[in-house]
Amino acid sequence: MSEMDYKALELKVNQLIDLCRKLDAQNKTLMQEKSNWKAERAQILQQKEEARSKVEAMITRLKAMEN
Repeated sequence: MSEMDYKALELKVNQLIDLCRKLDAQNKTLMQEKSNWKAERAQILQQKEEARSKVEAMITRLKAMEN
């Protein structure tokens, strides 16, 4: 291989290294976002369950008042 071939190969390898670093950073960001969305979803599901329980309790009290 000539010196030009080595330089071209070195350039390609460096580009691949840069791309891997960018993809790694992007992956870490996406994993953090996924974690945040999962936590938010869990919180929303908990709020939904609490609201459902309160509505059921109100319905039970209203039925008891009717009798």
